[in-house]
Amino acid sequence: MTSTDTTTATGVPRAGGAGRLGARTVSRIGFGAMQLHRLAHDRAAALAVVRRAVELGVDHIDTAQFYGDGFSNDVIREAVRPEDGVTVVSKVGATPHSGGPHPMRLAQRPEELRASVEDNLKSLGLDRIPVVNLRRASRAPGLIAEGDQVVDIDDQLAVMTALRDEGKIDAIGVSHVGIDELRRALPAGPVCVQNAYSLVARDDEEMLRLCVAEGIAWVPYFPLGSAFPGMPKVTEEPAVLAVAESLGRTPAQTGLSWLLHHAPNVLLIPGTADTGHLEANVATGTIALDPTALAALDAVPTRSGDILG
Repeated sequence: MTSTDTTTATGVPRAGGAGRLGARTVSRIGFGAMQLHRLAHDRAAALAVVRRAVELGVDHIDTAQFYGDGFSNDVIREAVRPEDGVTVVSKVGATPHSGGPHPMRLAQRPEELRASVEDNLKSLGLDRIPVVNLRRASRAPGLIAEGDQVVDIDDQLAVMTALRDEGKIDAIGVSHVGIDELRRALPAGPVCVQNAYSLVARDDEEMLRLCVAEGIAWVPYFPLGSAFPGMPKVTEEPAVLAVAESLGRTPAQTGLSWLLHHAPNVLLIPGTADTGHLEANVATGTIALDPTALAALDAVPTRSGDILG
């Protein structure tokens, strides 16, 4: 890689090194903006978190209009400057649902996908969104599509491709998909897959191998296991605790580091609303796992069925 590959537009070493997101080079450790809404009462603090991420070499930020009912997008719009060279990735397939049983409601129909892209363009202040993920709703965890929200993936990809052709988005990703859905999506040229995946949730290993073969980035959410109470968590695994102690690192850093070591196409987007936690996440990129540590972590059993329902 050239020096331009290993540093961001501002000359800072890319967090976690350089990875590929379609035709773009980005930091392998990015930032997920979902938790920024926790700072809705303190906008200055939210701006500081995003600015600190950029200072630490993060140039891949994941967001959505339905995160905090537009709050995350609005903060990113103010905090990120054009000269920072940040690749902003958003997603569609849901809309905010303030006051409802869930913070979002599904919006899977083609016309809703188009409207969501327009909403993201407006709230992010962009003429074109670098990458937009199509979030499917055909499997757990999360909301499952019913009624008119059950939409064939081909119909959804048709509108996503049209939006790309119109110059409103630069590239398409898919999220929350099974391997058959991914195979059907391949003709549309997805640049990333964003699925629930971690050391304790590896049912998608075949899909990960397909992504490696196709040059598609693998972007795990729930990278430390399920956030739901009672579900398996990477940070509670004895092997993770032992390796973390031997390295003088936290269990969370160890679990994230395993993901970076596990496959070359992994891009991380850990989210936080705390700068200290952000700095710890970025420091994950400096961890070297030797063969003994990797073998111990690889031997941890997957319990994805518990997470994915």
